[in-house]
Amino acid sequence: MPRIQVLVIAAMVLVACGDAENTTPVSTESEAGAQPRIITPDIAPPPAEGYVAYSGASIWDGSGAPVQTGKSLVVQNGRVVGIFSALPEGTETIDLQGKWIVPGFVNAHGHVSGRWAKDSVTNSLDRIRGDLSLYARYGVTSVVSLGGAGGEAFEVRNAHENADLKHARVRLAGEVVAGNAPEEATAIAKANVRIGADWIKLRVDDNLGNGTKMPWDAIAAAMTVADNAGLPVATHIFYMDDALRLLDMGTDLIAHSVRDQKVTAAFTDAMLESGICYVPTLTREVSTFVYESRPDFFDDPFFLEGAKQSEIERVSDPAFMAGVASSPTAAGYKLALQQAKENLKIVADAGVPIAFGTDTGPGGRFLGYFEHMEFDLMADSGLTPEQILLSATSVAADCVDLDDVGILAAGRWADFVVLDENPLEDIQATHSINKVFVAGNELNRD
Repeated sequence: MPRIQVLVIAAMVLVACGDAENTTPVSTESEAGAQPRIITPDIAPPPAEGYVAYSGASIWDGSGAPVQTGKSLVVQNGRVVGIFSALPEGTETIDLQGKWIVPGFVNAHGHVSGRWAKDSVTNSLDRIRGDLSLYARYGVTSVVSLGGAGGEAFEVRNAHENADLKHARVRLAGEVVAGNAPEEATAIAKANVRIGADWIKLRVDDNLGNGTKMPWDAIAAAMTVADNAGLPVATHIFYMDDALRLLDMGTDLIAHSVRDQKVTAAFTDAMLESGICYVPTLTREVSTFVYESRPDFFDDPFFLEGAKQSEIERVSDPAFMAGVASSPTAAGYKLALQQAKENLKIVADAGVPIAFGTDTGPGGRFLGYFEHMEFDLMADSGLTPEQILLSATSVAADCVDLDDVGILAAGRWADFVVLDENPLEDIQATHSINKVFVAGNELNRD
């Protein structure tokens, strides 16, 4: 049984049974390796050095289990100890009365390059950290960067197991593989393996007929390199037929929506049989046409909290906007967005695991804020707030093999977001960020 199906089934069992009280620690880990929520005793163990309890909030732990109230999230040395009703005397407590706690959001398809750091930052490592800090400012505490990051990003990635971490965690794919011949694709893929990539990313697209699609023998060559190295493969697609062929070839992630036609039962069946996850990236399409005029979100205070002013000015230039307004490609992607939203609802209803992802990072795709725009577009497509939150926590983490995040469970990293409002009633409540924690460290969001 695919890992993601095991996780979903375990979550359904937990929902059906309700919250367990006064039990000994239990792990329901299966042979497939899934790690659903670990049920811990209801009374916290005696306080130890570094114990901090976050109390008074409603806690949605990301597993699909019911919301827990009247309990405390206990953290030590950057990791979750458990969620408890009673705390021993002497436990350091942070009062979050009336707030909501949810796991930090996991972006299964972003890009980290240093582009979004403040213009005054010149050090290449600090520019990468600047991107990751901006993601985290908006509650995105883990991101898989599917291409474009240089060698300095790998140095930053290598520190993500540190309990002192104060920005989003990152996994990296190295250079996007889009070679025109098997030899070229092989060389790029092998170079990514040598620098320690976590993923191999393939680009299989022709830009609405304006370019040349990567040939299938080159795709096969790159996938062979990835297979030999034991690395998963994420594939950029546009067309349903390409996605079906890539599933048959063994891709590990469909990294964009199908946008050329309504998906068929044959497609959803193939996705379900493979156990592979589907990443919508709806905001990718938005970025291609939204600057034909001044977008309304430029006046959104939540956007302005972290938006890079020089990028606002770049996309607000009259000549730039005129170019977007007159672009046939932009018009084509505007139509593609509507097809992508329709297809998202179809694949979700079919039971295909949806991994939250945005393709943010390139120009015009504002890190952090566009993740919340993605939430809104997923809601417009017909997904419920809980479906969206699951896709951005436990499901995304499982889809990209991040075993230590995505659920607030014993032993996992204490990456979580504190909200002022209930996100299960309205997904726009995710705009009400009060605090963000990575490894139990509260981030400076100024």
